[in-house]
Amino acid sequence: MIDAVATDSSTSSNDKPRRTRRTRMTGAERRQQLLEIGRTLFAAKGFEGTSVEEIAARAGVSKPVVYEHFGGKEGLYAVVVDREMRRLLDGVTGSLTAGHPRELLEQAAFALLDYIEEYTDGFRILVRDSPIPQSTGSFASLISDIATQVEDILGKEFKSRGFDPKLAPLYAQALVGMVALTGQWWLEVRRPKKAEVAAHLVNLAWHGLDGLEPKPRLIGHRKS
Repeated sequence: MIDAVATDSSTSSNDKPRRTRRTRMTGAERRQQLLEIGRTLFAAKGFEGTSVEEIAARAGVSKPVVYEHFGGKEGLYAVVVDREMRRLLDGVTGSLTAGHPRELLEQAAFALLDYIEEYTDGFRILVRDSPIPQSTGSFASLISDIATQVEDILGKEFKSRGFDPKLAPLYAQALVGMVALTGQWWLEVRRPKKAEVAAHLVNLAWHGLDGLEPKPRLIGHRKS
């Protein structure tokens, strides 16, 4: 157990100050607190704009506590980025459950937009240029990992339609890259609504420019 927080300065009925009460965080609780504080600061200020002093001050601890848990700002940043990358990759790969290829594209688009909406700070961190190497790679490598999942789906669809399945990796990279870049734009503007963004992305991916539907619709159960 480490690092005392919170005191009680109220007085008793005879107006004598009460003894200070202290609650302590476990090591795991303190580590989680520092991760959340670091995540918020890195999203708002970037790696260079965030200092160990500010992280420690927000947590109500001394600088050595940050070094004890993460070895410094670089270590904390690396853990934050790795955690967000795994969260996004797990969200996308776990969403691909439907059998119909078009609905699978919808699910992939929704998974990324869901992540952006729910973990906005995390996405802001991921799309920044990381100043230090990450065990899980860069945002570009993460997108490539997601594209690999889509590649298998496209390969089967290409083969059934008489297209060259060797082109599936190219199309997978193009499709996932399109969704990722659109997600970065939507992060700032937040319009149109998420379902409409997903519908237009799939509209372009599924029909191509020549076959665009004037009013694209979603065929899956997700409507928002």
